[in-house]
Amino acid sequence: MQKPEIINLPKFEDPRGNLSFIEEFKHIPFKIERVYWIYDVPGGQVRGGHAFKKQQEFIVALSGSFDVVVDDGTIKQTFSLNRSYYGLYIPAGYWRQMQNFSTNSVAIVLSSTEFDENDYIRDYLDFLKSKKNV
Repeated sequence: MQKPEIINLPKFEDPRGNLSFIEEFKHIPFKIERVYWIYDVPGGQVRGGHAFKKQQEFIVALSGSFDVVVDDGTIKQTFSLNRSYYGLYIPAGYWRQMQNFSTNSVAIVLSSTEFDENDYIRDYLDFLKSKKNV
């Protein structure tokens, strides 16, 4: 089973401003089917709080910072994202929660699937049950 991991992205430094980019199958291990972003998160709010049966994601802090707590049903890991030249790859089958958003932070999420409500596991107890059946 694949595990969540930080993936460094290309970074071209220039006095006029830096540039980074992401290419599917080269920097991340999936085809990008959907991109969405999270912004204007009020202080103390938490995003996510679900797992996916099939969807893989790659999350980058384009601006500001936030933490992503990833849970495999046994072990929880916290990844702090605060630079736009690396991101967090999350395979399917992991519970994820985003928290501790700084003011004006922007998270961009690249997804391996189009939106499908049936792919979500939104109840943590259901998630834990699904892990026992694997």
